[in-house]
Amino acid sequence: MSDKEEIQGPDSLTKKAKDLNIEGYPIEGLSIGGHETCIIFPSLSVAFDIGRCPLRAVSQDFLLISHAHMDHIGGLPMYVATRGLYRMKPPTIIVPTLVKEDVEKLFEVHRKMDHSELKHNLIGLDIGEEFYLRKDLKVKAFKTYHVIPSQGYILYSVRKKLKQEYLGLPSNEIKNLKLSGVEITYTLEEPVIAFTGDTMADFIVDDSNIDALRARILVMEFYITGTDHGLPLIRNSHILLMWIKWIGDEEHIGSITLDFPIDCTKSEFLGVLEQIRHGTLNTHCTFVNDSITVEHARDYGHTHLSEIIKHAGMLQNQAILLIHFSARYREEEIQQAIAALPPSLAGRTFALTEGF
Repeated sequence: MSDKEEIQGPDSLTKKAKDLNIEGYPIEGLSIGGHETCIIFPSLSVAFDIGRCPLRAVSQDFLLISHAHMDHIGGLPMYVATRGLYRMKPPTIIVPTLVKEDVEKLFEVHRKMDHSELKHNLIGLDIGEEFYLRKDLKVKAFKTYHVIPSQGYILYSVRKKLKQEYLGLPSNEIKNLKLSGVEITYTLEEPVIAFTGDTMADFIVDDSNIDALRARILVMEFYITGTDHGLPLIRNSHILLMWIKWIGDEEHIGSITLDFPIDCTKSEFLGVLEQIRHGTLNTHCTFVNDSITVEHARDYGHTHLSEIIKHAGMLQNQAILLIHFSARYREEEIQQAIAALPPSLAGRTFALTEGF
């Protein structure tokens, strides 16, 4: 089978309605917190993380692993084995340097058990280090903040551009300059994709991560609030409602504590939110209950929705793809959370809801 030939299987039957195309990049895969994450950019032949190895990931030549939690790395041996089964070229796998030795041991165990070669090119990358995937595409690791060693990745488009002083010259003159050894071009590097993996919001305020915050597309995880459909929403009679209001170009942040019956359901609570939203012009609300607080998210090394809203002004990305939702949510709940985002995020924020 050719490396360019599309592998067909159950994944190929996925409804096309959920296919994403953001800023000209088709995006596939799925991300369910604690179960599996694999984000695929097929036009670049790149996959980020591989919790369970969805079949579409096998076609990607490059795999970038953010950290070694099982829902992000569990499908790694199967990814390599399946590429070998289809006689595809050995993939290039990039992992944090801290786990490279353990990953090598993992493959040795599987080779011993499976009696197969499991050919691949394993690269350990430290934070700040770069690696060229091909001449026009490179990756750089950046610092993230999780409960175990982790890192994000930035993909850069690398292009040669003609220097300003040579613009407008006849082609034969430019050719002669090049043949004479004159450097007529410069290298332009543009951050196009940034992937965080699991992380707290601290990565946003880390000055060394500026390129991640200006990449064309930022793929990041976050926590939303609520519980399963039909179950009581709250564990306490006090709910903290956070709001952001725009007066002209100024952003005003505030909060209020509301009292609800202890058995208030989600539908009843959302009904109250709708009344508040319709009664307050240009106000966008999100709510935080006491079962999933910012502190709870941080304890597990994750990012809370309220933190994204707080730091929205620092996110210069043209598009933000939110991933890693808990399996407790329905797609409708996720989309409601996205629809309630303030203007600083609305219109450029998307959710990966495959599998929900």
